[in-house]
Amino acid sequence: MLRQSIRLAFVAALQHLPPKQRAVLLLTDVLGWSAAEVAESLETSVAAVNSALQRARATLATRDLGDARADLSDAHSALLRRYVAAFERYDVDALTTLLHEDATLSMPPYTLWLRGHEAIRTWLLGRGSACRGSRLVPTAACGSPAYGQYRPSDVGVGHRPWALIVLELSGDRIAGITSFLDTETLFPQFGLPLHLAA
Repeated sequence: MLRQSIRLAFVAALQHLPPKQRAVLLLTDVLGWSAAEVAESLETSVAAVNSALQRARATLATRDLGDARADLSDAHSALLRRYVAAFERYDVDALTTLLHEDATLSMPPYTLWLRGHEAIRTWLLGRGSACRGSRLVPTAACGSPAYGQYRPSDVGVGHRPWALIVLELSGDRIAGITSFLDTETLFPQFGLPLHLAA
């Protein structure tokens, strides 16, 4: 049941839902939070949470959320290789060139939602710079390319889980980056290890 909920939530979040509905759906249907807990986290009312959840579920009901996984074209495979190489080098300029001009970056359940090269670049060089030294392990979420992100460990050696990064591709660029931070719940569901050796 949890795997099905995660699958539906990822499809909705990546392909069909605006940011607030995406966050509400993931927090309630995947993580099992109450409407009151979601409202407090998102600094909104319980009525607004219930309304967003109702709209999100109505959107899901009109979509084909089958398990089909599209094969990546050679161009998309090359794009993803460039993404991983740039991310692991933490070459923000190279990362930015892989994004559409109006690409988005979000991090549910936080309200962080950025659009465009400059906003994303500024964040990556600021608060996001804690991701330097990360390693990425490939996986997939609902037919979309995804990566387990591991940051260098604070204690000892190796890397610890930080986020499940799901990419939305459009044409020859990345249109969206969504980082889900609940690695304790999500990594086992995607077969990702809970530690990477050095």
